[in-house]
Amino acid sequence: MNRHPLLPTARTLAFATVALSAALAGCAADDSASAGGDFDPGAGSAPPDAPSTEIPGASGVSAAGAQDFGQFRQILEAGEVPHPDVLDPLGFLAEHKLDYPVPDCGDDVCLHALLGVGGNLMTGTNCTLLQVGLNSPLDPNAMERPPLDLVIAVDTSGSMRGTPIGYVQQGLREMQRVLRPEDRLTLVTYDTVARVAAEGLPGDDVVGIEAAIERLVADGSTNLYDGLYTALEKADAAREAGRETRVIFLSDGVGTAGLTHPARLEALADAYARRGIGITTIGLGEDFDVDTMRAISDTGAGNFYFLENPAAAAEVFTEEALTFLVPVALDVQIEIYAGEGYIVRGAYGTRGWTGGLRSGVVDQASLFLAGRQRADDPIEGGRRGGGGGILVELMPRAGAPVDAPDEVGQVGLSYTDPTSGERVEQTVDIRNPFAPGEIPDGGHFTHDTVRKGFVMLNVLVAFQLAAELALEADHGSAIALLDALDEGMSAWLTDHPDSDLSDDLRYARLFRRNLEAARSRQPVQSPPPLQTPEPWPAD
Repeated sequence: MNRHPLLPTARTLAFATVALSAALAGCAADDSASAGGDFDPGAGSAPPDAPSTEIPGASGVSAAGAQDFGQFRQILEAGEVPHPDVLDPLGFLAEHKLDYPVPDCGDDVCLHALLGVGGNLMTGTNCTLLQVGLNSPLDPNAMERPPLDLVIAVDTSGSMRGTPIGYVQQGLREMQRVLRPEDRLTLVTYDTVARVAAEGLPGDDVVGIEAAIERLVADGSTNLYDGLYTALEKADAAREAGRETRVIFLSDGVGTAGLTHPARLEALADAYARRGIGITTIGLGEDFDVDTMRAISDTGAGNFYFLENPAAAAEVFTEEALTFLVPVALDVQIEIYAGEGYIVRGAYGTRGWTGGLRSGVVDQASLFLAGRQRADDPIEGGRRGGGGGILVELMPRAGAPVDAPDEVGQVGLSYTDPTSGERVEQTVDIRNPFAPGEIPDGGHFTHDTVRKGFVMLNVLVAFQLAAELALEADHGSAIALLDALDEGMSAWLTDHPDSDLSDDLRYARLFRRNLEAARSRQPVQSPPPLQTPEPWPAD
């Protein structure tokens, strides 16, 4: 886990800051900088011309990577306390839909930089949020995509017997419904060795695909390498000009046969990704090798999912077939420059960041449309498809002159249009009418979606810190933190109903219940905390 550069270890109430929805954030416990008291995320100032809603039909834009935090949810549902490393920040972000302003930049991808200033929900200390979002006027349901050659490698080892293989069969049936006649499906199964169960079936061959699904039988060991290699070989052999080629690699365990070293799997994925074959990985069950599966998807320019229930299986397979096929931007760069009153403290939620104290750049190979269209749309089957993003932390610069310019910074976006091949460039300046670190009365927000982003950041921080504290057996402090979060979120949701955050609150309460149970099992009861832990201690 990447540790927050400002914080000590969990034993001293520490936490690792991580990704938040396409956002830049800076937070520190410095009451001397606060001019307006505690932050109320439901109120606050905004420029008179700040738009409050987004037009229907604008689509979120996200990069490949983790697309859910299903494993974290499953652990809580099982009555257990998750390890801090389980909550993937990219996955957490991807299950939240943020409605950015109208995408009227004239390009297929539009850059937005939105500012929020307030105090955090747990202790009220200073936090500055510069939320950078990408969206598009394109409708993923109306986009023309090339014919698809899809190769799915399914783990059929003995541990997949029963419910796990049933999840996969249900998901494959859902996927078949969204395939087109010109698509071709190849199914590879692997246990001790890999086999080709069906090859090149047309997307509308319902009988043939159903027969292949029905033939899935679980038995034997787990030869991850042979399964991945066979799938990639079949995908490579099927490549044709004008067609998209993709591999979905699914497993519930760790390699127990064949080549088992994770580095060999990553090298294999990298070699074929360079040939234009994307690899999405799907894990399920309690014992799958999450690090290896995530690394394969990262290396293979694909997505990573966790199946926690049958609904998730249907959602994941359908989402993958519908949205993550046609990129809307290639060779993407997001450049960030801090204003005179701020410094850059680090970047989270991306492995593509390089930079220093005053600037940095994020490189992404490609961007895709997210599946969900609006934050207020009903969630049917799951929350995946919300979007994606990057977190870069900005902090008020010590010694900055009081009359420093009001420029918080500048964000630039550049990418290659996949259709025209032309390079597109956009730049947004971000300004703050208040001094760096100052919290105006009630907070300051330039768009409604920054309010949701602020709460998302608080939830992510609280979940991570509570898990860190529990790992150190400080259940009392973890409980106090989640109680404070519950109070702040409940107040916010009263005025701002939101299905994503309501679900987060449900899991925060489940987390607290599990912590109480774990605390009761301790040989010696720890005393109740004197105060809520500070999630953002001062530098």
